[in-house]
Amino acid sequence: MAENTEKDQAARPEFRMQKMYIKDLSFENPNAPQIFTDRQKMDPAVEVNLQLNNKQIDADHWEVSLHITSKVTSKEDSKVLFILEIEHAAVFMLKNIPNEHMAMLLGVDCPTLLFPFTRQIVSQVSIDGGFVPFLMEPVNFMALFQNAKKKKEEAKKEEAKN
Repeated sequence: MAENTEKDQAARPEFRMQKMYIKDLSFENPNAPQIFTDRQKMDPAVEVNLQLNNKQIDADHWEVSLHITSKVTSKEDSKVLFILEIEHAAVFMLKNIPNEHMAMLLGVDCPTLLFPFTRQIVSQVSIDGGFVPFLMEPVNFMALFQNAKKKKEEAKKEEAKN
C-alpha cells in the first residue's frame, strides 16, 4: 500500500516558481534636467514592446523571461522623456507535466505569475528616474498565446495549399 502512495506522489505534477531575478535593466533619461524645468504639459506617448522567452535548464527546470522595452515621449514636441528596458526572469520547476500542457504553462501561466513583479519594478524605476509611476497595462497572456497558436495554424494551412 505504501508503495502505491510513493508511486502516486512521484508522478504527481509539480509547478512552482523557484527564483526570480533581473537579467538586464536600463533606464535612460536623455533630456534631464531640462525635461523637468520646461513648463510643458506632460502628456506622454508610450510605446511598449514585450517579448516572452523560455529555455529549458534541465529535465525539471525552465527559465521564463519577459523582455520589455518602453519609450515614453512627449506628445507635444516628441521629446524623449525616458527609455526603459528590462529583462526579468524566473526559474520554474515543471515536474511530471504532460507534454500537451507544457506550451500553455510556459506561454501563459509562468509569465502571468512573473508579470506583476516586473510591472512593480518598472514602476519603481520610473519613480526613481524622476517621473510619475509608469504603470504598464495588465497583459492577457492567454489571449496572446491563443493568437500566436491561431497564426501558426493559419500559416500551416497556407503552406499546405502551396
